[in-house]
Amino acid sequence: MAKSKKPKRTQAGMMDQIRRMQEDIMKAQSELEHETIEASAGGGAVRVVMTGTQVCQSIKIDPALLQDEDQEMIEDLILLAINQAIHDSQALAARKLNPMGDGLGSLGLG
Repeated sequence: MAKSKKPKRTQAGMMDQIRRMQEDIMKAQSELEHETIEASAGGGAVRVVMTGTQVCQSIKIDPALLQDEDQEMIEDLILLAINQAIHDSQALAARKLNPMGDGLGSLGLG
């Protein structure tokens, strides 16, 4: 039985698709650097803004919270808000990048 070889045209087409996907991924990663999410804790007493690449841009604390002087509670709220921001920014990245990963399956690479 003769082995079938894929025509070069198919391989070239596949390489073009891979190249386009790489460009799309690079574009999405660049966009994620500029997109932000905001997460909060304590009913908005602590707010964290983070990029889609998990860079924390700002933390805002309601001045009333600081007057309570409950350091442990403030630390817990900051921790909760940061962890929520990380989770949300990872979800944002997944929404941007997963469609590209799904495309790998159609090429027999996923």
